[in-house]
Amino acid sequence: MNNWRLIISEGDGSWNMAVDEALLDLRGEGLIPSTVRLYVFKPSCVTIGYFQRIADTVNLDVTAKLGIDVIRRPTGGGAVFHDSRGEVTYSLVASLDEIPENVEESYRFICRGVVEALKGLGLEAEFVPVNDIVVNGRKISGSAQLRRKNAVLQHGTLMYATRLNVLAAVLKARKEKLASHGVSSIADRVTTVSRELGRSVVKEEVIQALWKGFEKALNKRLTPASLTKLELEKARSLLPKYRSREWLFKR
Repeated sequence: MNNWRLIISEGDGSWNMAVDEALLDLRGEGLIPSTVRLYVFKPSCVTIGYFQRIADTVNLDVTAKLGIDVIRRPTGGGAVFHDSRGEVTYSLVASLDEIPENVEESYRFICRGVVEALKGLGLEAEFVPVNDIVVNGRKISGSAQLRRKNAVLQHGTLMYATRLNVLAAVLKARKEKLASHGVSSIADRVTTVSRELGRSVVKEEVIQALWKGFEKALNKRLTPASLTKLELEKARSLLPKYRSREWLFKR
């Protein structure tokens, strides 16, 4: 399957994770084409990595007070605040023979889509191994990956107007990690497109930039599409897992 699709959507945290895992499984079975999905979390959501302990990473009293969902991802990596008003998430599913075999190189290859998007928005961005993208020394995007059967899922963030004060309130950051980056607050470690450009940036502008960025990085034309009946059914079958306390508090 040489035709790549582009899907633009939104949903709550459970649904978005169910869709990403559904696309990974179906791509691994060769039932769907490789796909880039650009989506927004509504309502805002904190996702934690598969291997993380929720008590160590999220201020649950703050998320509850603010009405922010908390979901465990199928991928590894750290906790992420997905601001419905200031962040677009991308996910990419492809067969393993379409990406570099080496994990770090595969991150670099896929993350180039975000780097090109930022360039299109007027920012010089840099990929920093293993899975970060920085602008002027501050993190603006992070990614996580999962390989299963013959396919890969990589999803990640692009903060264009994330409320950094909310991010700092809902996420717990180890002081040692912050110190290693020369900062005392997680809000000083990250940045947004709007902050760097000094102007207001809207979601539609970012989605268009990501669309063009991934087309350039992949050297593919992304054809707009919607989730198929098969994909929707598969995602619905995974939804109970992502909504369960057993999954969320498994560590």
